[in-house]
Amino acid sequence: MSNHTPHLRHSEEYITLIKERSKSKWSLLALMLTVYYGFILTIAFDPALLGTKIGESDTSYGIVVGLGVMLFSFLIMCIYVRKANQVLDPLSKKLRENAVSNGIGAE
Repeated sequence: MSNHTPHLRHSEEYITLIKERSKSKWSLLALMLTVYYGFILTIAFDPALLGTKIGESDTSYGIVVGLGVMLFSFLIMCIYVRKANQVLDPLSKKLRENAVSNGIGAE
């Protein structure tokens, strides 16, 4: 580990990067866990609710809600990728450029 690491860890760019990444990570995790465990707890405590057929079809509410959980997880992934591309990657690039300009890294 370089002796320049403490300097980088106290830089404004690094602190902003860590805060933004943590905020995104924990928010999206809380949303995903709420949706997933809500689905699992509904299966556990009221399976008849999700087993109810929709109208005259053979499709139950459980199938639709299960597909919704998968769609929600895909949406969460898209949100994170967008934030990474628009916010986190530029912060990382700026931090890397500052490190190189200060003679800390070579690439």
